[in-house]
Amino acid sequence: MLEHGAAPPAADPGRPSRPPAGPLRRVMRRKPVELLVAESGQGEGGSLRRSLGMWQLTMISIGATLGTGIFVVLGEAVPKAGPAVMISFVLAGITALFSALSYAELAGTIPVSGSSYSYTYATLGELVAWVCGWCLILEYGVSVAAVAVGWGQYLNELLDGTIGVTIPTALASPPGDGGVFNLPALLVVALCMAFLLGGARESARANAIMVGVKIVALLLFCAVAFTGIRAGNYAPFLPLGLGGVSAAGATLFFSYIGFDAASTAGEEAKDAKRDLPRAIMLSLLIVTALYVLVAAVAVGAMPWKSFKGSEAALAGIMEDVTGQSFWAVLLAAGAVIAIASVVLTVLYGQTRILFAMARDGLVPKVFGRVHARTGVPRANTVLVSLFCGVLAAAIPLGQLADATSIGTLFAFALVNVAVIVLRRTRPEMHRTFRVPLAPLFPAVGFVLCVYMMGSLSPITWVVFAAWMAVGLVIYFGYGMNRSRLARDARPAPEDPQPPAEK
Repeated sequence: MLEHGAAPPAADPGRPSRPPAGPLRRVMRRKPVELLVAESGQGEGGSLRRSLGMWQLTMISIGATLGTGIFVVLGEAVPKAGPAVMISFVLAGITALFSALSYAELAGTIPVSGSSYSYTYATLGELVAWVCGWCLILEYGVSVAAVAVGWGQYLNELLDGTIGVTIPTALASPPGDGGVFNLPALLVVALCMAFLLGGARESARANAIMVGVKIVALLLFCAVAFTGIRAGNYAPFLPLGLGGVSAAGATLFFSYIGFDAASTAGEEAKDAKRDLPRAIMLSLLIVTALYVLVAAVAVGAMPWKSFKGSEAALAGIMEDVTGQSFWAVLLAAGAVIAIASVVLTVLYGQTRILFAMARDGLVPKVFGRVHARTGVPRANTVLVSLFCGVLAAAIPLGQLADATSIGTLFAFALVNVAVIVLRRTRPEMHRTFRVPLAPLFPAVGFVLCVYMMGSLSPITWVVFAAWMAVGLVIYFGYGMNRSRLARDARPAPEDPQPPAEK
């Protein structure tokens, strides 16, 4: 039985056939895997360059993940779960693990830049792919803004501890958090944009250095803060019950979105089929171990109620434990670098997803144009950076983090479904990594994502529903008729025939 949109056996397998007429058939058309892979790296005016090895891909995933949950969102999560926030990190990590297995299989099978957007396009159809891509814009684009918001808090800690000067609250916090405009958030996005415009290899080198610095900073925090642990701070361990653990886990899932960042580099990896699955799994294991370790030390060194409202909690713990500002300044410096690397890698992922969507015709072509000399989608990078920078400067952190979590969970749920579908429709395809116990594990991953989504606040669901409504309007008003598959399905104009002779 053929997939809808796949060519008949006698035809080129990478060429989509014309789907039957009808609105439902049109939105369910699929893009063949062979066509996705054949187009890899191709853009308007140039091509992406394959320059990233497994180590660099792993650093991209760690760079996009490690830092956000610990340096910024910890202050949001601990008041929801208390000392049991450690369990929340494990819960979020397990949820991410099942989805990471699915990502690893699909990244090795369909090594392209679109990540879960491309995976769903090949398995679940164009409309679902658009919805997934729209969720990824929420996941990546908004998370850049959310992380950038917290960067300013640590920058102020660093400035205060070194030169005794801080950026005024009006210019260091967004509206709703006591400020008017978050200038540091806009600044860090602009700096990362400059790195990305230099090329993927150069950005990967800068990211690797920043990842090394933030791992050392977190290990240093654990060593120093361990001396301040008080057993009484762990009691009661579940002050807000299992519901609090679940709610905190849903918020902290925001901290795990980076593990799939490597999958957005599928068209710039030297050996994507081999290296992408390894990079995804390795990065998730490293990040989860560090998250749980740092959380355990942090809640042991400071009463959980004191975390409320703190976006630079770790620096405050260091100062309280040692009684000296030096350690707090050192940690703040590490956090400034750590959060900048998250912004850099997540911003990179967002540009590559839009690049894939532009190539498919679902968003304007400007996002798919590649500079011939640098191999970078320049206009794409500038437009995305401006959007994220302005968003970071104007929206509070908490609202951004929760909105990102629900978009991430929805996209991950679709990836788990995509694995099951592709196993059934294309069992003969070569897979460099296979999810164990499929379809059980992908099904568990799907259920966990839905469960975590249910733990988010009603206002987050309202925001998500509004976001989806806007996305559907754009798809039906723009993408559905302009997509590559829609154009390929239209009949070619017939040449006019000369009139018959009498």
